[in-house]
Amino acid sequence: MNNKICNMLNIKYPIIQGGMAWIADADLAVAVTEAGGLGIIAAGNAPADIVYEQVLKAKKMTDKPFGVNIMLLSPYVKDIVNLVCDENISVVTTGAGNPGIYIDKLKQKNIKLFPVVPSVALAKRMEKIGADAVIAEGMEAGGHIGKLTSFSLIPQIAQSINIPVIAAGGIATGESMAAAFTLGAAAVQLGTRFLVAHECNVHKNYKLAILKAKDIDTTITGRITGHPVRVIRNKLSKALESLENNHNITKEEILSEIENLSRDSLRRAVKDGDVDNGSIMAGQIASIVKKEQSCNEIIQELISEFNKTIIRIHNDLDKMSGSYC
Repeated sequence: MNNKICNMLNIKYPIIQGGMAWIADADLAVAVTEAGGLGIIAAGNAPADIVYEQVLKAKKMTDKPFGVNIMLLSPYVKDIVNLVCDENISVVTTGAGNPGIYIDKLKQKNIKLFPVVPSVALAKRMEKIGADAVIAEGMEAGGHIGKLTSFSLIPQIAQSINIPVIAAGGIATGESMAAAFTLGAAAVQLGTRFLVAHECNVHKNYKLAILKAKDIDTTITGRITGHPVRVIRNKLSKALESLENNHNITKEEILSEIENLSRDSLRRAVKDGDVDNGSIMAGQIASIVKKEQSCNEIIQELISEFNKTIIRIHNDLDKMSGSYC
């Protein structure tokens, strides 16, 4: 597993934990980091002092590298950028915007920048402004998504840029990790799989929703807003879908109602355990996740499955080659 991303970040395995708002705290990030991957603390919409508490906690728990995810639409984004620079964070992942205006400041502190991208055009733009790698995230992912599937997006981006590509969306096993690598990825990012980690502090009801999920249990809400979100079906998602299909009211009224229904919905699910009226963000691979494990067990299982898959592929290729001799 000695590759560009591992060497760049000084980590053992090319496995990155997704920056899930309200979920990815110091406990989860450190557990992933200590297991050999790269843990990420999610800033979300939190003010800098809250994020600082998590960063400080993480530094007390580990001397290994970890990152911070910055949501560029956050009202506190400038404060968070100053914070990661002051604290010499190893890597920053970004979403919901263009990090270009912050790149010089991050580079001065030798902080690696990994923006999340949903398209080839944006990946090229991120390479041009100086990103160290990009996270190619397909619409199989939980939370805010783009339009392309991961396994369509990954090879197109990998063939279009010269910096490493990190695959995200629809990855929860060593087999899917190996598939991402064959398509050109240098690392993978997982979110849903880590939701049920012992070290993840999400409410137990949220975890149970993941563990009980079937293959068709996720849906996409918020298409009309321009910021679609993948969640597990519940009363809230049905209400949002009904609103979007309501032709008896104006678009402005629909958007206003969606905003009202969605306000604090992620916090309600994550912290309060309201899995009926909260937003249970999860990827399409939720049905594959069947047990709670420690982050170390998750990563070791991923690596074991990955290695077995690579060996099986080599053996199959040898057999195919022999059959044509």
